[in-house]
Amino acid sequence: MTEVFDLTKEFASCVFTEEKMEKYVPSSEIVKYRKCMETGESLSMETADAIAKGMKEWAMSMGATHYCHWFQPLTGGTAEKHEAFISPAGKGRVITDFSGKELVKGEPDASSFPSGGLRATFEARGYSAWDPSSYAFITDGSLCIPTVFFSYSGESLDQKTPLLRSLSALNRQALRILRVFGDKDTKSVTSMVGPEQEYFLIDKEMFGKREDLKICGRTLFGSRPPKTQELNDHYFGSIRPRVSAYMKDFERELWKLGILAKTKHNEVAPSQHEMAPVYTDCNSANDQNQLTMNVMRQVADRHGLVCLLSEKPFDGVNGSGKHNNWSIATDKGKNLLSPGKTPSQNAQFLLFLAAFVSSVDEYQDLLRCSVSFAGNDHRLGGHEAPPAIISIFLGSELQSVIDSIIKDTDYDSAAVKPIKIGIDTMPFIPRDTTDRNRTSPIAFTGNKFEFRMPGSSQSIAGPNTVLNTIMAEKLCKYADYLEKFASEDINDKLHDLIKSEFTSHSRILFNGNGYDQSWVDEAKKRGLSNFATTAQALKHYLDPKNINLMEKHGVMSKSEMTARKEIYIEKYCNVISIEANTLIDMVRREIVPAVSRFVGELCRTITDMKSVFDTDLSDVERSTCKKLISCNGKMSSLEEKLKAALDKAPFVQPDEVASFFHDEVLSLMEQIRGSVNDAEVLIPSKYWPYPTYNQLLFSV
Repeated sequence: MTEVFDLTKEFASCVFTEEKMEKYVPSSEIVKYRKCMETGESLSMETADAIAKGMKEWAMSMGATHYCHWFQPLTGGTAEKHEAFISPAGKGRVITDFSGKELVKGEPDASSFPSGGLRATFEARGYSAWDPSSYAFITDGSLCIPTVFFSYSGESLDQKTPLLRSLSALNRQALRILRVFGDKDTKSVTSMVGPEQEYFLIDKEMFGKREDLKICGRTLFGSRPPKTQELNDHYFGSIRPRVSAYMKDFERELWKLGILAKTKHNEVAPSQHEMAPVYTDCNSANDQNQLTMNVMRQVADRHGLVCLLSEKPFDGVNGSGKHNNWSIATDKGKNLLSPGKTPSQNAQFLLFLAAFVSSVDEYQDLLRCSVSFAGNDHRLGGHEAPPAIISIFLGSELQSVIDSIIKDTDYDSAAVKPIKIGIDTMPFIPRDTTDRNRTSPIAFTGNKFEFRMPGSSQSIAGPNTVLNTIMAEKLCKYADYLEKFASEDINDKLHDLIKSEFTSHSRILFNGNGYDQSWVDEAKKRGLSNFATTAQALKHYLDPKNINLMEKHGVMSKSEMTARKEIYIEKYCNVISIEANTLIDMVRREIVPAVSRFVGELCRTITDMKSVFDTDLSDVERSTCKKLISCNGKMSSLEEKLKAALDKAPFVQPDEVASFFHDEVLSLMEQIRGSVNDAEVLIPSKYWPYPTYNQLLFSV
């Protein structure tokens, strides 16, 4: 009999929710905890002890034996150090123990985590501190406590701390705007996020035979199979049984962790799939997406599969992104990016819309930096992902509304008068009035913006930190202006402000085909940035306006930003260096010898044919031999050049090292890829040392 999975019962069964807190923590302490959540005040140690005791009792009832502070260092992944719930009791006995002090603060060895020079390696101390706004959860027999991570001197060493700071900044400034509109009831505002997660599934045995996949997460060579995604038959197609079993398994694991996994389907490329959750608050969405990636990889192993989260694991087919759906909502559940049905709501919506449009325009370089890393460079700009030029798609309906505001002309719908903010003829703006633009980096989809540039392996903390902060900055400026007229009718001021903002920043609005060369030319005329690579983008990360922005809102200090730039560049270069050395190893130890073996076999065939037929009938074999010998010569020559480039890299000027790795190292790697691919198609599979794309993409 098939075991029935009770979704409503199992959902969040492995999470210490407030409902479970009510069972294990005294109500008086829960009241204090909730007050701290509302006011931002620190928890007393008494309350922390009560919560810690309740957490431990619940966790042990679930079979947990350990706890850990679960944090998100600047590696882009997660980290944890596990401690058992035991203390010695004498005479060979132990008792279980977990205190408020252990809950609130930990002290991991921080020496090997990226710091970007914020501390010397020998100064190893770092601290993790409980984030009480994130629920603790259980995985693999351990109680995991979401925490922030910072250095001995207080600088953030993680992704989560700046994100939390940006949420505070957004909350402060959005509340100011709501007060201008007479909203006295809303207590808090936060961004809401739903990250769509794309991924590939390949057979575990095949994966184990590819050194590049094991070490780099992507293939460094591979000729295209006869069929890939040309027929679009994989997209939304029926899910194969092996994949379906995997999806069911990982969904159940996610549901137990309180993750709202909602949608699953096949993506465009063979063996590519997608999972999308229901929206939740930005902080939870970030934690849950990190958990999602971990769970997807772990469950794949149980099914004899490997889950690839690399942005471009296979050349010639679509890569994987992580579409970051972003909106703003109040604690009352009101979406501030929903057009609404009344004039006042529309005015408020248009102000928030203007803030988003203008902030993206003003900080397009910083937003581009937030999605810049080695893996994403292989994906962005291809006809499978947004171009590197940032623009916003609003759709024809909303664009017409904005045009009428800018020009003070009739709105060409039901309205018969020019749009004037706040007047009764302000039209209802319906949702989803236009088709989606899949070539747009940022598209408005009815009540949210879909930021389509983040890569599939990326933490969403970085991009959302930027989105939250730039929005906070623009709302701050609006509030500074509008609060001067608090005692007056602000309709005219509001109209003029919105009109001015849309007029000044309309260059960022584009509803056309982002893949077309004409857009590249047009964007250049508009003065929009076009940073095709991480090396180009990160040169602008520390632009003064970016530093001023982050410092003004308390999101990051100049030293924290400087450290991050150093970390990002170092990681970019290290990733490419690892890939280059892997490619050298594979070419030198396996591919060149394999080509030579087959050439030798061909030469023996040629000799045998001549001796049997007493004439030369080997034109095909001779031609193949010449081509393969040429490929081997090119591979060997390019491999030596690549090795020389890697030897030269440490002596390149620090401000040019990223460009060197892109222009020199990656360029040579692509040339080697071409020669390897040329050889692969000429060699029978029994001689080729690695599984081919045909085997990798169609084996599941």
